[in-house]
Order: sequence, then structure tokens, then C-alpha cells
Amino acid sequence: MAFQCQRDSYAREFTTTVVSCSPAELQTEGSNGKKEVLSGFHVVLEDTLLFPEGGGQPDDRGTINDISVLRVTRRGAQADHFTQTPLTPGTEVQVRVDWERRFDHMQQHSGQHLITAVADHLFGLKTTSWELGRLRSVIELDSPSVTAEQVAAIEQSVNEKIRDRLPVYVRELSLDDPGVEQVRGRGLPDDHAGPIRVVTIKSVDSNMCCGTHVSNLSDLQVIKILGSEKGKKNKTNVTFLAGNRVLEWMEKSHSTEKALTALLKCGPGDHVEAVKKLQNSSKLLQKNNLNLLRDLAVHIAHSLRNSPDWGGVVTLHRKEGDSEFMNIIANEIGSEKPFTFSLPPAQGESLRAALGFPVIFSSKTPSLTVSLLPRVAEVLEGKGAGKKGRFQGKATKMSRRAEVQALLQDYVSTQSAEE
Repeated sequence: MAFQCQRDSYAREFTTTVVSCSPAELQTEGSNGKKEVLSGFHVVLEDTLLFPEGGGQPDDRGTINDISVLRVTRRGAQADHFTQTPLTPGTEVQVRVDWERRFDHMQQHSGQHLITAVADHLFGLKTTSWELGRLRSVIELDSPSVTAEQVAAIEQSVNEKIRDRLPVYVRELSLDDPGVEQVRGRGLPDDHAGPIRVVTIKSVDSNMCCGTHVSNLSDLQVIKILGSEKGKKNKTNVTFLAGNRVLEWMEKSHSTEKALTALLKCGPGDHVEAVKKLQNSSKLLQKNNLNLLRDLAVHIAHSLRNSPDWGGVVTLHRKEGDSEFMNIIANEIGSEKPFTFSLPPAQGESLRAALGFPVIFSSKTPSLTVSLLPRVAEVLEGKGAGKKGRFQGKATKMSRRAEVQALLQDYVSTQSAEE
């Protein structure tokens, strides 16, 4: 059977009766990205204004007697509404739909039907699947590639049909109706029951579909195809926006353009060239900085070897270095003695983002790498690996460098006493 939301996609309020209410759980994803299980109820109504997910379209949101509905799913010929408050069977209730979400889904879904039909008509590009995303929607076409010229032609054609204000209507056909053979579709769900619902765009397309749709293409306002990219298994994904999403995208793009104009001190037409100049300038500065750091690394290495403290444990801690800077010093030193070297990130000692904790070198005592340095990693609450007398890794407690130095100094002193 068709629900009220399918019979009248524009209805915003509806009165019906509660059929049943049973305990249920809903798995959701919290703001921190962790899975969360909510306890609540599955409420079944005689009919519903809230669309259950299906046909590539997400479910509606709304309320039943001002009680929030957090999920709507189809189960056979009925819809389960998940709420966290029970409702008494037999009670007459008023259902309200989140209209902004509903109308957005109607625009994207009808837009998908239109793009699919035009792509097939113009270039024989068949749709194999689609996704109505939170920000953008994607149509998967059965082709290894789609050219920019084809995308432009499809976009031009769909917007011409929107301007022609073509009507969109829904009809129901029985399974044995000969007209079913003329309808595009990708098959029916295993639990389908009752007549087949067909959505038709006049003179353009007829397609089996359970979703909610606009009644006239003029309600789509405009469609913007953002581009195409290679998909999986010789498929191509086409990304698009329809209706209000185009306006929102334009507003964000305009805000970005204004911000860039203020930052780059030039008009929108010169943004690209201005950024290219900045990139070239940045690359030159990075190159010059790298050359200077290399020279500094060599100088530091020689200074350390000539230091009166050389022979025990020498510690170097620099904020401006990088991994190459660290390795240049290590190679220049070629130390026979234990040497520690640490590089915090540019922000200072931000413990979680350290480039590396002390790197230890000992060409004459490779056993140091195996026996002692895992303990160093433990002290610094990090992890790393040793190879050929060198140990390197990342740490979260750079503030404990003094403990590491003491640990290594004790090791060196013990080794010297034994010798």
C-alpha cells in the first residue's frame, strides 16, 4: 500500500491512529563519532506522513503529537517510527513532517530521475545506483568515463526541461499490467506487496519508485552538476545539486570569494594567478630555508663533536628542525657514543603532535638499541623502532627528556666502568 506521504508529498500535517507500540533500540552515531544505542519504541500508525527510507532516499523526520521521531523504517507494508516516548494504541495522533528536510529530498530525488533519464536519452548512459547525500547527491553511471562535454550537455538539457515546467505525476499499476514492461526500474524489493508505484515526468521518463517527488519540474528551480569522477568497477560517479542546495552552494562560494578578495587584495578574476604567485614564493622560501637548515645542521654536528662534553650523552633539542635536519646531524656525527636528538613540532612542545622523540645513535653498542631504547620509548610514552644502532619514533611526553638523558647517562657510566 502507499502511505499518505506518497499519495501527497506536499502534505505537512496528518491525523491518524496508533496501531501498536513496542520496545525497541536505535543505533546512532554521536557527535564524537562513537556508536550509541538509544532505548525507545517502535510506533506503528494506521497511515503515516513520514516517509520510511527506501529507493535511495533517506527517511523523514518529524513529530507524533509533538514527540520527536528519530527514525522511520519500512517493514513490509508498515512503517516503524522510533520514538523515545511510548504512545498508546488506539490513540488518535497528529503527525507533522520536517518540511525543510522533506522538500530537499523531493528536489534531489526528482532531480536524480531527470538526470538519469536525460543521460540515458542523450548518450545511452545507464544509472546503476545513486545516493542522496547530506550535502551532495551522486549518480553512478554504467560507463568507465563521462566527458566534460557530456556533463555540460546533460546539465543544459535538464535545466531546459525545468524551465518547460513539465508535470510529474504518480500512478499505481498492478503486477500483471502490461504497462509495467514499459517502465524503467531496477527491480522490486523482496518484501514488496500490492501495486507498483510509477513516477512519470511527462514526455521524459517513467520509473518505478517509492520516494517522494515534486509535482512539477519547476519546483526543482535549477540543477547544477558539479562534475564526474571515476567510480568502482568501470563506473563513473556524477555529483549534482538540485533546488535550494544550489542556492546554498552559491552563497558559500560567494562568501569564500569575498574572503579571498580581502586576503589576496585583488578581484575574483585574479584569484588563481595570485594564489599561483604565493605558491611559487612559498616554494622558494622553503627551498632557501631548507638550504640554511642543512648548513646549520652540519655546523651543529661539528660543534657537538668538538664539544668538551663529548664522550658521554649529548642532548640536542631544536624547535625549528625537521626530520631531514635531524638525519643530517646524525650522519655528520657518525657517533661512537650515545647521542640523543629530539624534534618537537613548530608549535613548541605540543605533546600529541611531536615529529619525533630522541633519536639515539650508537655504532659500537648496537645492543643499546635492543635492550635500553624500548625503555626510552616507555618513559616518553611513545613508540618507535631500532635498526643498525639507531632508534627513532614518536612521543607524547617530550617533557620527560631529562629522565631519558639520565637513563642513558647511567647506561654510559656503567659501560665505561665495565671497560
